[in-house]
Amino acid sequence: MRGFLASSIGVATAAALALPLALSTPAQAESVPADPAGSTQSLPLVPLAPSGARIPGVPGMSTAPDPAETRGLAAREVKTFSLVGLVWDDVTTPLVGSVQVRTRAVGTRQWSDWQDLDTHNGEHAADPDATERGTGRVRGSTAPLWVGASDAVEVRVQAETGTTRSASRLPSGMRIELVDPGSAAPVAVLDGKNGTGTTTTRPAQRPADDPDDLGDSGDSDDDKGDTAVQTGMTMEMAEASSANLPHAPLGALEIPALNKADSTADAVFASDGELTAAAAPYIGPRPKIVTRRGWGADESLRETGFVYTSTVKAAFVHHTASGNNYACKDAPAVLRSLYRYHVVSSGWRDFGYNFAVDKCGTVYEGRAGGVAKPVLGAHTMGFNADSMGIAVIGTYTSTAPPAPAVDAVARLTAWKLGLFGADPRAKTTLKSGGGNRYPKGSNVKLNVISGHRDGFATECPGRLLYNQLPPTRTTSAKLQGR
Repeated sequence: MRGFLASSIGVATAAALALPLALSTPAQAESVPADPAGSTQSLPLVPLAPSGARIPGVPGMSTAPDPAETRGLAAREVKTFSLVGLVWDDVTTPLVGSVQVRTRAVGTRQWSDWQDLDTHNGEHAADPDATERGTGRVRGSTAPLWVGASDAVEVRVQAETGTTRSASRLPSGMRIELVDPGSAAPVAVLDGKNGTGTTTTRPAQRPADDPDDLGDSGDSDDDKGDTAVQTGMTMEMAEASSANLPHAPLGALEIPALNKADSTADAVFASDGELTAAAAPYIGPRPKIVTRRGWGADESLRETGFVYTSTVKAAFVHHTASGNNYACKDAPAVLRSLYRYHVVSSGWRDFGYNFAVDKCGTVYEGRAGGVAKPVLGAHTMGFNADSMGIAVIGTYTSTAPPAPAVDAVARLTAWKLGLFGADPRAKTTLKSGGGNRYPKGSNVKLNVISGHRDGFATECPGRLLYNQLPPTRTTSAKLQGR
């Protein structure tokens, strides 16, 4: 039974009366360790309580709950997980209502308070007509929430009241997704305090069965195969790593930082002399970037190959809305969880953002395809073409983003926008691919460094992070030498 023990107490009853949950005792509970390679548990939601039940003063309950309006999951023990999110069948159906979860930390009998999941997550996605969105695998989803290692969960979902009955019916096929990021081996990342290294983790992956078939990196298949075997990479790992040649060797855990002069020389070398004369003087110093191998991306999850756009004219800044309750040493595990949620739970082809930044200012490679290339992401519906998405890990609606994270966004944009001749202080014109703010096909003038809300009606990247964008543009431009 893998530790799954359903409570016989209704969700609302337990919450209202603060009764002990009907879970197994430590002596009875089956110990189910985390999966070293990571895993996803998908549990369907059911009606919360029998028809006619009502607990005065408890939100989310009606006199006679309708299964289409109120659903949830009674408290139960589960296999260890660290991130939670809700998905449903039809990506075009919005969830008009509230989703709350509470979890129990591993090794304790302590439950968290009820926490809200951000239900406005559809705007982080591929454009409506993009191939990625039309695969039939894409699902509706909430924003995920990082809760740390947990072994029990409880869920309640309530349709919004005061709307028409059709709008108040919840989407079909709702499931709670419990993501375990997997265990890992040491990798050095910055601790955000003094620039020194600290140890975090990445999962080991099996070598390729056919090490000669490793994608297109410019090296011979035999060379790539030999290197992959030596570094223990799968062919999917080698494919992703080779996209960063010549900026870092095959199998690199990070792409090193460079000063402005060396960053420019590196860009000129990598472009075989094709870098425009206008771009060359204004390439900012390259920040250190932890590669996908560095943070432990399981390359077997994503679709093979890469999709590129024409150029990078703008950067959209996001927050992951996954909460701030993580330590910087755990950021790679958060990324592995977000990646698995994007691909396995939400049905995307890969991690949605081109880059991620943690609260200590470490920059991470996001969607595969090469950090210096114009990789097509799935971050700002309607404006993924000719742009890049940068997600600061956390929620910054009422919490101020840490200074190292804001500085990292400035450093990253100074370098990446500089490669494509874009001035961080300027405005640019992008054609809308369709969304809730601008009609498809319309030409929209936007800041070169914009917030997600500039291209889509959303709260992302959170009010307090959005307020940091004006000084970020100035800092980024100064780093470019403008």
